[in-house]
Amino acid sequence: MKKDIEIPIVKDVYVAMIREWNEEFLDKDWNAYIINDKDTPIEMTIAVSKGYDGDRKTSTMRHGIGDIPPKSFKKIEVVQEDVLALNNEFFVTFFADNKLFEKRFLFEKNTVRETNLTHILLIEKEGILAK
Repeated sequence: MKKDIEIPIVKDVYVAMIREWNEEFLDKDWNAYIINDKDTPIEMTIAVSKGYDGDRKTSTMRHGIGDIPPKSFKKIEVVQEDVLALNNEFFVTFFADNKLFEKRFLFEKNTVRETNLTHILLIEKEGILAK
């Protein structure tokens, strides 16, 4: 029975932390984005996020992202600086090509920092991709 279950592999979908200027607070924020680098849309996208490290953990946040067109991105949430000292997990679920996909993306504790920034092509900003 288990051999008959197909678990599709997520390809060309990413989660990134982007460092952006916040006009309201006149400071830089870390924002989490979901990136659809596929040639097809992803639909009914949901992201569940949480931070954890041993006994310390944040609330679990659930975000209904909706549909994301091909070669585009949408913001998931703002991530507070003090939460970056924890492991930050994003569990993303979506439909594409009439199949349900899910993947866990992880930013390990203390890895989201200015010294680790790289250029994120689709967003055209500096950021960090999750593992």
